This record gives sequence, C-alpha cells and structure tokens, in this order.
Amino acid sequence: MKRKIYCSVAIPLFSFAFSGCSLNTDLAIPEQPIPVSFQGKSYTTSIANIDWRQYFSDTLLLKLIDTAIGNNHDLQIALQRIESSRSSVKLANAAMLPQVSLNVGGGVRKFGLYTMDGAGNATTEIRPGQLVPENLTDIYLGLQSSWEIDVWGKLENQRKAAVSNYLSSIEGTNFVISNLVADVAIYYNELLALDNELDIVQQTIRKQQEALEIIKLQKEAGRANELAVQQFLAQLLETQVLEDQVLQQISEAENQINFLLGRYPQPIERAKSVFFEAGPQVTLSGIPSQLLTNRPDIREAEFQVEASKFDLKAAKAAFYPNFNITASLGFQAFNPEFLFTSPASLAYSLAGNLVAPIINMKSLEAAFNTAQANQLTAMYHYQKTILNAYVEVANQLSSIKSLKIISTLKKQQSEALTESVEASNALYKAARASYLEVLIAQQSALQSNLELINVIKRQRMATITIYKALGGGWK
Repeated sequence: MKRKIYCSVAIPLFSFAFSGCSLNTDLAIPEQPIPVSFQGKSYTTSIANIDWRQYFSDTLLLKLIDTAIGNNHDLQIALQRIESSRSSVKLANAAMLPQVSLNVGGGVRKFGLYTMDGAGNATTEIRPGQLVPENLTDIYLGLQSSWEIDVWGKLENQRKAAVSNYLSSIEGTNFVISNLVADVAIYYNELLALDNELDIVQQTIRKQQEALEIIKLQKEAGRANELAVQQFLAQLLETQVLEDQVLQQISEAENQINFLLGRYPQPIERAKSVFFEAGPQVTLSGIPSQLLTNRPDIREAEFQVEASKFDLKAAKAAFYPNFNITASLGFQAFNPEFLFTSPASLAYSLAGNLVAPIINMKSLEAAFNTAQANQLTAMYHYQKTILNAYVEVANQLSSIKSLKIISTLKKQQSEALTESVEASNALYKAARASYLEVLIAQQSALQSNLELINVIKRQRMATITIYKALGGGWK
C-alpha cells in the first residue's frame, strides 16, 4: 500500500535579500505633455468617429473595401495572431490551476536477495502461507495531481501579461484594418486620377494630330516648312509615349488594388467622374488627447507597456521560492484480482516542496534585466507612437490647407492655358503667331491640366490620410 505524506524545504536566504534590495520594477521615463489642440483649433468631435461606410460616398469604393476586409492576407494573418494570443491566455489561466491526470501502469520488480528489500521479502508473507515472490508484479490505477501555489504572484502576472498581449493583438488587427481601408481608398483615387490623366492626354493627342495635319497642308501650300512639321510630329510622339506610360500606371494601380483585395489581377470597376466631386469642406480633427482612444496603434502600444510591466513582475517573482504540492490517489496491487479491494489496495501520496534557485541565479538576473529593457523599450515606443500620430495629423491638416489654395490657383492657370491654346491656333491660322507659340501653348496646357489633376488627387488623398491619422477606418 502506497501512503506517504512529506514536505521538503530548500530556501537560500540570501535570495530574499538580493531580490528585495536590487530588483526594481518601478520604471519610468520622461513624458511630454500632449498639446491641447491642432494648429490652435479645437473641435468637440472628430471625423475618426464616423464609420468608413459613411465617410466614403462612392459605392464602388465601398464594395472594394468590403472585399478587402474579407480577403486581405495581412488581415487574415493579424486575425490568427489574435487566436494565438487567446490560446496563450488560456495556457496562463490553466497554469494557475492544479494539473490532474489519470495514471494507469504496471510492471515487474525483482530485488536482490542481499538487499534490505530482498531480505525482507524473502521472509514476508504477501498472503497467509505465501511469501513475497521474487518477481513482484505492481499494478496501479489512479489520479495524479500537481499544483504550484502562486505565493508571490508570478503566475498571476504571467496571466495578466498574456491578457494584455491578447488585447494588444486585437488593437494591432484594428490598425491593420484602418490601414487597409485607407490603402484601398488611396489606390482607388490614384486609379481615378490616372483615368482622368489618360483622358486629357488622349484629348491632347487628337488636337496635336489635327494640328499636324494642318501644318502638313500649310507646308504643301508653301506657308510652312519641314522644320515645323517635324516639331509638331515630335510633340505628338512625346505625348503618345506619355499615353503608354499612363496606361502602364493604370495597370499597376489595378494590380495593387487586387493585391489588397487578396485576388489575382482583374479589371477594377470604377466611375472616374466622381474624381472631381468636392470632398469634405471642414475637417473635424477633435483634440489631440482623443488620439489615445481613437488610434488603434496607440492603444496597441499601451497594452504592450502593460504586458511588459507584468512580465517584469513575473521575472522578479522568479527569484523567490516555488511552492509545489503533488498528490496521488488510486488503487495498487500485485495482482489484478486485488486491485479494487478497498481499503487494502488504496494508495495515496501527498507531498509539498518549497524550492528556491541557487545555481541559476545569474540566468534569472539576466532574464530580469531583459524584462526591464523590454519595459523601457515599450514605454519609449508608446511615446513615439503618440508623437508620430500627432505629427501625422498636423502634417495632413497643413497639407489640406495648402492644397486648397494651390487647387484654386491651378484651376485658374489651367483655364487660362486652355484658352491660350485656342487663341494660338486662331492666331497661327491668321499668320499672326508662329508654330513655336502653338507648340508651347499646347505643351503648357497639357502640363497644367496634369498638374491640376495631381493637386485634386492629393486633396482627395489628404482627406483619406487625415481620416486614418485621426484613428478612423477600423470601426
């Protein structure tokens, strides 16, 4: 019958003195206060609180974003990180509970005759009139349990660190969604801009072809020379090259959108006419402190700081003794016939161990120092993330303000140069302007129209980027 109850203690007292006087878990870094406003303006609300399905009005764009959220590979990877973190929490919770297992075993033992066990068995009756056999069968069926009692909070801090990492993975996934929504919208507007650039280039090509035909007729009539014909032809060829370049950029933009949507290249449905629709006239930026709750990357960094604090506390607790309790309860016999004979075959054990580290003290110290460095790193990363978020918002607000002025001027310039093309053509036909003036007017008008589209594109992208910078797009 197997019955034993004992407790062993091995505690180096100097470990308490070492851990108590030199292991600092109260770490801090200088913090910079967050400004109270953006560019001196404060709003009570922020566009970050608007759902992206309401913020974007283009139904074709909304359809693309929905597809991306369902299929994007980076997002699927982020979701799996959540599942992995959730499993880590379950493991940490389980570590705090007793571990119970079923043990079924059997074996045969033979003791040497000239040993204490062998000599004793040789004169001991295992049953009335029957000595203990030399080959002694041992059969056991029962439950075994072990439990580390969390006296110093090591397991609890490990559990809290796992929970913080889990919450951090959720915020990290939200940040992936926010970036994904913005990226799809940005590439979609890039595609719309290229479509409109292509229209302008093709319109210019048609006008240049007409001008080339006119100059050829004028050469035949003796009113122009071969130099003029070659100059018009060279300009036409240059614009045709530009057309091919724009077509290539359109193909690449479509492929990039399809990549974000997690699918192989195919045509992207879009309406290029919405490109010139006016965007939001007022950007409600809220106040900088709202970034702490609206930006998923800031909350992700905050949970990483929390996790590092709990990891550091767990590393400190590793210097203290571990208190483990092991127990077993079951039936044990040399013959299956007597296995369930109670209480004769009942076997149990209960043991407690209090063990502290000695030899591996340096490795524990190294692990603690690593945990300290990780916590400081997480703190600096948190501060950097906040600063980066504020700078992103400030840059986009400044860009929106500047682009509004530039757009007004570019529209005026484009209108003036477009009229100059018509005027130069009329003057040339009346022999009051040279062909060089016509060429310059056409080239200037083309460049101005392309620059105007680029400014409008930057305006539309700024409204997307400021939405993401303020923390929108993941809700």
